Amino acid sequence: MAKYKIVHYLNQFFGGVGGEEMAGFKPEIKEEKIGPGLAVSQALGEDYEIAATIICGDNYFGENLNEATDTIIEMIRKYEPDVFIAGPAFNAGRYGVACGTVCKAVEERLGIPVLTGMYEENPGADMFKKDVITVRTGNSAATLRKTLPQFVNLIKKLAEGREILGPSVEGYLERGIRVNYFAEKRGAARGMDMLIKKMAGEPFETDLPMPKFDRVPPAAPIQDIKSAKIAIVTSGGIVPHGNPDHIESSNATKYGVYSIEGMDRMSSEDFTTIHGGYDRQFVMADPNLVVPLDVLREMEKEGEFGELVNYFCTTTGTGTATGSAAKFGDSIGQRFTEEHVDGVILVST
Repeated sequence: MAKYKIVHYLNQFFGGVGGEEMAGFKPEIKEEKIGPGLAVSQALGEDYEIAATIICGDNYFGENLNEATDTIIEMIRKYEPDVFIAGPAFNAGRYGVACGTVCKAVEERLGIPVLTGMYEENPGADMFKKDVITVRTGNSAATLRKTLPQFVNLIKKLAEGREILGPSVEGYLERGIRVNYFAEKRGAARGMDMLIKKMAGEPFETDLPMPKFDRVPPAAPIQDIKSAKIAIVTSGGIVPHGNPDHIESSNATKYGVYSIEGMDRMSSEDFTTIHGGYDRQFVMADPNLVVPLDVLREMEKEGEFGELVNYFCTTTGTGTATGSAAKFGDSIGQRFTEEHVDGVILVST
C-alpha cells in the first residue's frame, strides 16, 4: 500500500532558518521533515509521510502576498499530496495569516484537503476559520504535545476521506457551519431538560451557542476640559522614519511611544506610516491626517483643553489580535494613569 503523502508549510522560525532577522526569507522547499513536522510524522505512523516542507519568512509572505502564494502553490502542485498542512501557528499573527492564506489557496486551486492550527485569538483564526479546518491550540509552541492528537486524527480523516465530526468532538475552532441531525428528543423536551439543569445549577450544553462579546463600561466624562491633560493614541501606523521599534505593518505584536515635544505639527521629514491596510501616499505626505498634531496644538494654544502629552502611542490595527490589542491598552493605560492623563484621543484611518 502506498503511503499517504503530506506537504507541510512552516515560517522561518519553525523552519529552523532564523528569527525575526530572517522574516524576509523567500519560499524554499526541502524534501525532509522539519520542526513540528518531526512530531507530526512520528505520531502519524508508517502509513503517512511528509514528502516536503515549504519554508517562507513571515514578512516576505505578508509583503508579497500574491507572489508568495503563487510560488508556494506551484511548489505543492508537483508533489500531488493527499493532505496539505500548515503550522500550527499558535498565537503568531503574521504566521497565522500566512497559514490560512496558503491553506485556502491550496483548497481552492488544487482541490487538496488542508489543515492548520492556531490559538483562537490569532488574527488568522478569525480570518480563515470559516474556510479552513483549524485545530484549536494554546498560545505557544509549548502546547503542541497537547494538541498533537487532534491534529494527527484530522490529518488521517482528511487523507482517508472520513467524516469530520463537530468542533467540540474533533478539537477545531467553530466554523459557523450548522448541519441537520436527528435527535432522540424533540426540541421542547431538550429545552425543559436544560431549564431544569440550569435551575439546579448543573452543567448543560445548549443547542444554540451564542458568541461572547466583551463589554467595557464607558469611562466617566472629563469634568473640566479646560484643564485636562490629553494624550494621543493611534492604530494608524505613524512612526519615525526607519520604524525604530520594527512595528509590523499588520498583525502587530508591539506598539511604539514617540516624542512630539516642541513640535507644532507632524512633519513628513520626521514621520511616515507603515500601516498595511490603507493607501498610504496621502499620510506619508502629511502625517497630520492621522495624528492631527497641527489642530491639537492650535486648540491647546487657544485654551480649549489644558495640555497635550508630549508623546504619542502608535501601532497598526490591521489583523492585530484582540488579545494583543488588549495588552497594548493595558500597558498604555497604566502609563497614562501614572502620568495623570485625563483623556485620550484615539485616532485611526
